Amino acid sequence: MQNEVENTEYLGRQRRGRLVFLSMLIFFMTPIVAVIAMYKLDWKPKGESIGELVTPAKLLTMNNPIITSEGSVAPASLWKEKWSMVYVTASCEDACKNKLHTMRQLHVSLYKEIPRMQRVLISTSNNNVAELKQIYPDMLVLDQPTVEINALGNQFNIENEQSITANRIYLVDPLGHLMMSYAPTTDPALIRKDITRLMKYSWAG
Repeated sequence: MQNEVENTEYLGRQRRGRLVFLSMLIFFMTPIVAVIAMYKLDWKPKGESIGELVTPAKLLTMNNPIITSEGSVAPASLWKEKWSMVYVTASCEDACKNKLHTMRQLHVSLYKEIPRMQRVLISTSNNNVAELKQIYPDMLVLDQPTVEINALGNQFNIENEQSITANRIYLVDPLGHLMMSYAPTTDPALIRKDITRLMKYSWAG
């Protein structure tokens, strides 16, 4: 009798273990399968957003040390674990300042999701970094050395468009892929809608 009870308990634990394993497998595999299907079928979700999907997504690399405006070396994992809103420029003039203001407003509007996002300015010849950091203390500024900064900025070039003059907001996913960009005239409300949708359905970041 005792053996039968023990066997029943063992089989019950085994079934529960299998169900837990199957649930975890479905949880982790579903986003991957969905992304592969979207890529293979060239499917793009319908909606009001006019964000431009980067296809294929570009994995960003940082092969050489890049210095932040605080004088520290940017970590190799900079593009990992968080979503990133990125702007690329030479010297930050009026158009750049307006875009940085928009990026801050978008970031603040994420409310409880704020910790999952970071804002990054890549600047190749900026003389007013101290001023920008005073206005945007939580924004990461990458501005030296010149060769490495140019190489990093060029990774945001899309087709024949140079990121340094594009006046675009770029979106990098928490796996380090440049996957979306927004034209200068894109309504910030639509950008926010895109970002909140992506963050809602993404288990990363």
